[in-house]
Amino acid sequence: MSASPLLSKYCKPEDGNAAQDITPEKAGWQYVGFEVQELKAGDTISQATEDQEYCLVLVSGLASLTSKTLNEDNLGQRMSPFERTPPYSVYLPNHDQFTLTALTDVELAICKAPSKGTYPARVIAPADVGVEHRGKGFNKRFVQNILPEDKPADSLLVVEVFTDEGNTSSYPSHKHDQDNCPAETYLEETYYHRIDPPQGFVFQRVYTDDRSLDESMAVYDKDVVMVPKGYHPVATLAGYTSYYLNVMAGPTRRWCFTWEKDHNWVNGPDYK
Repeated sequence: MSASPLLSKYCKPEDGNAAQDITPEKAGWQYVGFEVQELKAGDTISQATEDQEYCLVLVSGLASLTSKTLNEDNLGQRMSPFERTPPYSVYLPNHDQFTLTALTDVELAICKAPSKGTYPARVIAPADVGVEHRGKGFNKRFVQNILPEDKPADSLLVVEVFTDEGNTSSYPSHKHDQDNCPAETYLEETYYHRIDPPQGFVFQRVYTDDRSLDESMAVYDKDVVMVPKGYHPVATLAGYTSYYLNVMAGPTRRWCFTWEKDHNWVNGPDYK
């Protein structure tokens, strides 16, 4: 059986190639770009943002960074996302550029979307990241809001989610594929998955009401799932904890979604 077209398998980088490189052209959409760079201590990466805004997330490791306006000598604090402490991140507008040097081994996520250059570059420190618990029963998750809609950016929404073994996440099933704000917004989305311990996997399904899209995937450590439309729940297995980094973007920078009617009862009257 061939892999789902929505699943980008991890590829160990060689000769400076990215471990993940999702472009709008590859994904068949308009807004979200996503890249993962795995750097060894002493490695350097430089990029120009061109017409995009970037959110650089230090998933793990320590680094120094310079841009047109920033000069940061020692970014980062966690050495694994499973420490469950908020990461250091950097927001960069369009027509900027950055050079990042790894001080330790670094796992760098590069989140991209179209930008008008409205906001200046800034460091998003752990203290700037909103932390919250969501759900109940076997539908609990721990959320770290790196770049939510109430923080300045032109397009990007970026969030980390931790889901313990045996729990579901991005559930009850919801979608955001209609440009009909405030009822619903059109947001393309990527899921960058990490699993602890790393030999495990999670299940993710992406599907629409009419089932014209209906993909179910076994997702392993460092894989990416692309969600162009439809519902997109995740289920963990006993013994394995899930982390994923979500990147969303669309024509309206708001997260307005619709629950799938069949499963909305799971929310209950006290859902948060």
